[in-house]
Amino acid sequence: MGSPERLFSRKRTLHEILGGGLVADVILWRQKDVTMRILLVALAAWVVFEKSGYTLLSLVSSVLLLLFVILFLWAKSAAILNRPAPPLPELQLSEEMVNEAAAIIRTRVNALLLVSQDISLGKDSRLFFKVAAYLLLIYFVGGLTDFLTFSYTSLVIVLTIPAFYERCEDYVDKHVMMGYRRLLQLYVK
Repeated sequence: MGSPERLFSRKRTLHEILGGGLVADVILWRQKDVTMRILLVALAAWVVFEKSGYTLLSLVSSVLLLLFVILFLWAKSAAILNRPAPPLPELQLSEEMVNEAAAIIRTRVNALLLVSQDISLGKDSRLFFKVAAYLLLIYFVGGLTDFLTFSYTSLVIVLTIPAFYERCEDYVDKHVMMGYRRLLQLYVK
């Protein structure tokens, strides 16, 4: 951490850049048990989905169907045996909560539509090329893998690369800066 020349000329530590809270601790493996549990659950889910051929939607619908059948049979058998019905919490959304969520969604969608309009009308060429490049990248990555594998791979990358960088920060910064200087020399020639 004593390197005078840091990547992107940053002054803060990686932990501070990541927010400094529980999420940063998990990403940087400072809470190893939580990080390992996340990785193991994600790996188990990935293996189950890949080997069984289930999709997330089919799994959720199967679990909900099983839950409804169990609760239905419990309620019917309780009525026959003069027992209490299954305890269920009252599930209701308040009008205030729905209005607040709708207002947040409305502002985000309007902002997205405004940016989309600016791009479509040619007002922001740089943003157009950025969006086009990202959509092209998503198109190519989507052609190479399915969403589940992509999500699992992204999670593994997010949980390993920052921790590796934090451990080898001086070494990585030194070599990236050397490469950057070489590229500048080649560019000047």
